[in-house]
Amino acid sequence: MKTVRGLFLCAVAALACTAAGTARGGLDVGVTEDTGKAGTGAAFFATTRDLGLKMNRVSVNWDAKAPATIPQLAQVQGWLPQAQATGTRIVFAVTPVSATDLAASQAARAQFIAFLVKLAKTFPAVKDYVIGNEPNVNRFWRPQFGPAGQALAAAAYEAVLADSYDALKSVSPFITVIGVGLSPRGNDNPNAADNRSRSPVRFLRDLGRAYRASGRVKPLMDELAFHPYPARNVDAPNVGYAWPNAGLPNLGRIKQAVWDAFNGTAQPTFAEPRKTFARPMKLVLDEVGWQVAPLPALANLYFGKETGPTIDEGTQAQYYRDTITFTECDPSVRMLSFFHLVDERDLDRWQSGLERADGSHRPSYDAVKSTLAQTHGNCQGTPTRWRHATSVVSPVAAWGNLRKARPVSRKSWSFKAGAGEEFTYRAGIFKAGPKKGVLARRLAKGRPKPLLSAKGKIKAKKRVVYFPRRRLKPGKYVYAIRMSATMNPKRVSVLVSRPFRVARARR
Repeated sequence: MKTVRGLFLCAVAALACTAAGTARGGLDVGVTEDTGKAGTGAAFFATTRDLGLKMNRVSVNWDAKAPATIPQLAQVQGWLPQAQATGTRIVFAVTPVSATDLAASQAARAQFIAFLVKLAKTFPAVKDYVIGNEPNVNRFWRPQFGPAGQALAAAAYEAVLADSYDALKSVSPFITVIGVGLSPRGNDNPNAADNRSRSPVRFLRDLGRAYRASGRVKPLMDELAFHPYPARNVDAPNVGYAWPNAGLPNLGRIKQAVWDAFNGTAQPTFAEPRKTFARPMKLVLDEVGWQVAPLPALANLYFGKETGPTIDEGTQAQYYRDTITFTECDPSVRMLSFFHLVDERDLDRWQSGLERADGSHRPSYDAVKSTLAQTHGNCQGTPTRWRHATSVVSPVAAWGNLRKARPVSRKSWSFKAGAGEEFTYRAGIFKAGPKKGVLARRLAKGRPKPLLSAKGKIKAKKRVVYFPRRRLKPGKYVYAIRMSATMNPKRVSVLVSRPFRVARARR
């Protein structure tokens, strides 16, 4: 046994140097695929090499019933040297078999951490670990909510991630700990009939709160994994989600949520202009894909019933090409991984592969291959520049026709307000006096007192702000609204209208 292990370590030693070496020249594109473990490692990695792929994320399932057992140990030992031979980075995604395993007890958590240490020592060439999978979704982490509707998942997951970080770094400081593996969607509904889940923005806010409350003075993770699947399988890569969910075009929303959650702590956030002195957070987009309807001639290779909409093969090829070229231009993204390389045969699962169930190539195979051959993972357009917001994102107010300002119904006044995120507000009608900028600065500090006031919460859309029904004396007035982001109340925006005149009532 020692001889076999010694030979294995020698065979994959070069992979450690690759994983812990210098920064990449471009985006690392790969697949999330386990078929290489089924005794077909040489053929699998020959395919990834032909495509120009640089990484493969594979699942390692921890079973609480056999907490010290590494599943498929012999298979991994057989194919991992093939990864080294083709220069393929291997990423281990370590997740419990049952959604309740890690929340069950502190003892179970300790067993999981011991398993991670064993895994890292058994395979020292692997330097990338994703901890868990979509803990903001009921299918993969339970409970999501408590009896009173309080969110529970992020705090429980934070404790696991913190212990995982410390344990893996104790094995090797060169291991990259990748956190969360966020689902792009959540309903934030503790009373949902099924799929009780937390939206990604709110989950990150919860994670930051748990981290701050723990008093931890070390990071939780080196990188953040996110799964930017489309809201609907037919949606193109440039179609995003409504706040607080997020997709591929909403990566800035995820970065902002991380900044809101961890700014000022030991946990790094994403890189910004003129802030290159510290190692920044990176994004790992380790699951994304579009399902394709199987060709009629190959229908007998699949079974079951399709549960959602599909696209045709040509459209999938274009979407995969666009996904690569878009992601290459975001310097915050280190890796992009398509889910899967080969279709799953059960139609209830995923038919998003570059290859059909019989191993034949879809048009997306050639699209990915040709795109990577041309770009080598490097941006061909304008690089994405992101900077965190210090005020409410995209605040807007529609004051209406101020030349004809009058109550909308007898003595009621109103205007419309909205933003690109949820916010609380305090609005008022004030006597027009100081300059607009002066009033805005005063309002940011909570003064002066309005003649008419209103308060409430608006969720990422434009709504009417109504004031109490009351007459205003003739004179000049302004509308004003002070918005505070619910994800970070320190981010404030103040909008003030130009003056409007209330005329003397006609007799």
